Amino acid sequence: MRGFGVGRFRIGLALALACAAGSARAEISGDVVRVGVLNDISGIFQDTNGMGSVEAARMAAEDFNGGGKGIKVEIVYADHQNKADVGSAIARKWLDVEGVDAIVDVPNSAVGLAINTILRDSRMTFLASSTASSDLTGKACSPNTIQWVNDAWATGNTTAAAMMQRGGKDWYFVTVDYALGKGIEAEATNYIEKHGGKVLGSSKHPLGTSDFASFLLQAQNSKAKVIGLANAGGDTINAVKQAAEFGIQQGGQTMVAFLLFVNDVHGMGLKVAQGLQLLEAFYWDMNDDTRAFAKRFAARPGMNGKMPSGNQAGVYAATLAYLNAVAATGSDDAKAVVPQLKTFKGMDRLFGETAIRQDGRVVHPMYLFEVKKPEESKYPYDYYKLIATIPADQAFRPLADGGCSLVK
Repeated sequence: MRGFGVGRFRIGLALALACAAGSARAEISGDVVRVGVLNDISGIFQDTNGMGSVEAARMAAEDFNGGGKGIKVEIVYADHQNKADVGSAIARKWLDVEGVDAIVDVPNSAVGLAINTILRDSRMTFLASSTASSDLTGKACSPNTIQWVNDAWATGNTTAAAMMQRGGKDWYFVTVDYALGKGIEAEATNYIEKHGGKVLGSSKHPLGTSDFASFLLQAQNSKAKVIGLANAGGDTINAVKQAAEFGIQQGGQTMVAFLLFVNDVHGMGLKVAQGLQLLEAFYWDMNDDTRAFAKRFAARPGMNGKMPSGNQAGVYAATLAYLNAVAATGSDDAKAVVPQLKTFKGMDRLFGETAIRQDGRVVHPMYLFEVKKPEESKYPYDYYKLIATIPADQAFRPLADGGCSLVK
């Protein structure tokens, strides 16, 4: 491979994990490492995850290139349809029948928490690169789970803190009525009220809502300075589009999207999304490394020039780190791989200074962005301007506060 491929990524996370390799006897089950991408391929997360996540995992496998040991890698994938029972059935089949060694991605916290329970004490590793529930590194923490990119604690607390520093003390929430949304709202509310702010109200909506009129009118009538959208994917897009029709931001209220990605902004367009505040762990146009990765991603089959989301970048980073830990230990058993992953502290090309804690949380900087006005965008997917950088030690829940049994 050329350019940004094997050579550069083998430095940093890849090299740091690989250099720890000992003389362990190879214990690759079935003589192939199988990584299963489990996500939403047909629903509201198909643009931010979907087949783009599958391509990201394939890129990681190609860049791993056998880990210098001729290790074979196979990427498989399935659609959990945002249903915990469907996701659980797939995970059990992968575990018991198809010899899958790790599951990666898993947007939708209800599905992710179910997978976390199934894989606990199995030989499979759960790379929860898109599962946002902070319970994965709290009361539900598992020795088999590593959580990448984002979580409800970081999204709620860090976004609330950044907005309050800019004068946003009165809030109203429009929240999706399942684990993800309720977790984000709870975390943000806790921070807001502890720091002198007020939550003036909240509206709950079902996953996959098309009509947000009544929820947005309640938010508008509350006169809250900040309207927080504690949802994701198509729900956030629909809410922002309809808010623009009501002229909410023009009326002086600020809208904050807790989980929004560059693909979502692309889908709604800058005319609608301009001025929106959001928190991201990754933006394709941050530096030369992220741009090189994004260029490769955009050229992959079926991507048609699309830039990667933070979740898709997380699939790449998590999969590559996992494969290098397999190479380092000579095993694809979670009991060997996960402790090896937790030794890493260093530079990740996509997420910056990174460390993997004992509770399984991967910590890295987070960024508050504002969506540009149409006239400020100079080229395709040039959508964000950086407002603030939140260091890793401030962006995530402190290690001792999660109640995780893995923390000594």
